[in-house]
Amino acid sequence: HPSQIPGMEDTKTNGTPKYESTGTAKSLQGSTVSFHNIHYKVTQRSGCLCIKRKTTTKDILIDLNGLMKPGLNAIMGATGSGKSSFLDVLAARKDPAGLAGEVLIDGAPQPPNFKCLSGYVVQDDVVMGTLTVRENFRFSAALRLPSSVSQKEKEDKVNRLITELGLTKVADSRVSVDGFMWGGCGGEDRESVLGIVVLFLDEPTTGLDASTANSVLLLLKRMSSHGRTIILSIHQPRYSIFRLFDSLTLLVSGKQVYHGPAQSALDYFSNIGYTCEPHNNPADFFLDVINGDSTSIAFDRIKEADDSDPDRVTSSRQNIEDHLVQEYRGSQYYGETKAQIKIVNGTTTPSRTITYNTSFSTQFRWVLKRTFTNLILNPQTSFAQIGVTVFLALIVGAIFFGVKNDQSGLQNRMGALFFITTNQCFSSLSSAELFITERKLFIHEYISGYYRVSVYFLCKILSDIITLRTLPSIVFSCVAYFMIGYKATVEAFFLFMLTVALVAYTATAMTMAISADQSVVAIANIFMTIAFVFMMIFSGLLVNLPSIVEWLAWFQYLSIPRYGLTALQINEFVGLQFCGDIPLNGTLPPGMTCTGEDFLKNQGIDYTTWGLWQNHVALAIMTVIFLLIAYFKLRFIKKFT
Repeated sequence: HPSQIPGMEDTKTNGTPKYESTGTAKSLQGSTVSFHNIHYKVTQRSGCLCIKRKTTTKDILIDLNGLMKPGLNAIMGATGSGKSSFLDVLAARKDPAGLAGEVLIDGAPQPPNFKCLSGYVVQDDVVMGTLTVRENFRFSAALRLPSSVSQKEKEDKVNRLITELGLTKVADSRVSVDGFMWGGCGGEDRESVLGIVVLFLDEPTTGLDASTANSVLLLLKRMSSHGRTIILSIHQPRYSIFRLFDSLTLLVSGKQVYHGPAQSALDYFSNIGYTCEPHNNPADFFLDVINGDSTSIAFDRIKEADDSDPDRVTSSRQNIEDHLVQEYRGSQYYGETKAQIKIVNGTTTPSRTITYNTSFSTQFRWVLKRTFTNLILNPQTSFAQIGVTVFLALIVGAIFFGVKNDQSGLQNRMGALFFITTNQCFSSLSSAELFITERKLFIHEYISGYYRVSVYFLCKILSDIITLRTLPSIVFSCVAYFMIGYKATVEAFFLFMLTVALVAYTATAMTMAISADQSVVAIANIFMTIAFVFMMIFSGLLVNLPSIVEWLAWFQYLSIPRYGLTALQINEFVGLQFCGDIPLNGTLPPGMTCTGEDFLKNQGIDYTTWGLWQNHVALAIMTVIFLLIAYFKLRFIKKFT
């Protein structure tokens, strides 16, 4: 729901909460989710070579029909039966390609951004682990509740929700991160997630012990009893959990074998010849029947076959699946479902397109605040970056300490500048994990309507540029510049610092552009390392750029170190003398360069003021281009989630 907080009042329809007046109070009337002729298939490709690649189509969901009314609606089935895919289809989180049929909310088509209206809990906890339970709730309330709700009302709703979920004792404790616990336990983390999203749940008991899983389902049952529509997939619940379900949908190989009241399922299976033994867990019994392992009739049929023949066993199980599907389609429950679907179709109302509940500025403020809070509470990366920067600055400063104005000084200056630009490029590799480590969190929050892609992108860029690029560049420049002994003028120093920062920005932008659509940091690092090594060759030190053949010379314009090194060379070498007193005969030894301008001219560098600034402009343009690539890659990722 848009509010995600129990007690949120609204008067909208088509997927949004509805309320009926009961005296002075209002009771929540949940939405009815109906699905009609759902068929979902995926295309699989096999083979290594293009000429030998085969394309096959696999049916994941086949002809599903039914309704999920206010209450606790469970989807069960064996592993690979299509439970999670079915849940994703109902929540509008599947790629439309390969999907047929429709899902209606209160008889109306799902609005285009229905994902922003519904809550969804994935199997893995996706909350900011460095924040407390209360801070995660506040973030959710600030972005999911309409701007018409005052800050005081939002805070009251957060406090009321914490009390309702029984999280008062751990409200100010951090959520677990990467398996480490920061106050509270794993079960409490899962409950804190449930407080943020309450509609669709993909196996919410995964990873929980039996007692905690029971507590979570009791919480869901309490929420559904207040009129909420809760739909969850679950694998094999114990009986104390199963008896809480209001409706049950059983899937086998993507097909329905039962859809109706949960407490009537045992009688239905008994009527078609599958009787549950006394003291057997109904959930276990249903899975046994589906898998052909029931100790009733299905088991007897299996035992009659030759167990040593896998094909006969598989064929027998397939026959059982087909039998279950046919029995269901001939049952009263199937007929009642069809009749109810017709009634729902007859009450179709116009769909409504719902926008974000908060403005761009509100989203930007809250996401930026959380991003910097996370950096403050998890400062290892920032401190490590600055620490490594200081160490490298001291090393390069000591190696090239006090360069002189002679031929050795010319070589040492060039070597130091090359090291500095190369170091800035490779230091940017740390930004590869910027979008990778929080990918699940970003996708979950974006499709739940927390914020726009542009908001998340800008906040991550600002936090990385300020803390991991700008500050280290300033520190490095202050340490290395004066130890090496570059030109002692204010203008030259600040131009040096600006160039170092620009190289860092451009290299970081390229790193983000490469890693934005990657899911493994190591793979992204390989691509970026290859790119930077290739750029080093065309930076201007390892090879004389004017001497490169024409058909390869254009690669220099793609080299980030080249622009940085050229700008630093112009800043440093213009106006320097390297020969001291010129010999009386006025001739110089072969290969000797006396002025910085002569050296730059030999390198084919335009050392005018425009020559300096055009390198800065080139770096700025490349930064913008790479950032745009990274941004559109993020939009592509979310589009098919």
